Amino acid sequence: MFLSGSCISTKSTLKNVDDNAPVPRLSKNNTFIITEYSKDKKYGYNKDYPINIFYYNTYNEQLNEERFLNALAGPKGEKISYTKIETCCPFPSKRTAMGAGFLNIYEIRWEGQKKPILLYLNIYEKGYLKCPVGLSIKK
Repeated sequence: MFLSGSCISTKSTLKNVDDNAPVPRLSKNNTFIITEYSKDKKYGYNKDYPINIFYYNTYNEQLNEERFLNALAGPKGEKISYTKIETCCPFPSKRTAMGAGFLNIYEIRWEGQKKPILLYLNIYEKGYLKCPVGLSIKK
């Protein structure tokens, strides 16, 4: 019993969780409405600063990740594509039955890009949704 619980720290390392963040609003295209750009270069790119999407009342956890990602574009407005490549980085969470959450890592690509980027998404906690540095908000 002790060994199974030792994989997850009892203290979260997530830095940008904010339970006071509003529930994201949906556009007519069923994407999240994002109006703000992050100034923090770690936002979304670092496992301690994931994009906290929070899937309140959603049975399909991937749905809100797609709603967020489909609201983004490349740095010059290019259409992006994304692939979930890994689940990682367990952390304690009161929002799951097992007491732990995980981050999903997505690879983001667009035409003309030299190297794909990786974004860390968290569906268990809340935070203000912003456009990560190096991307733009889809028009």
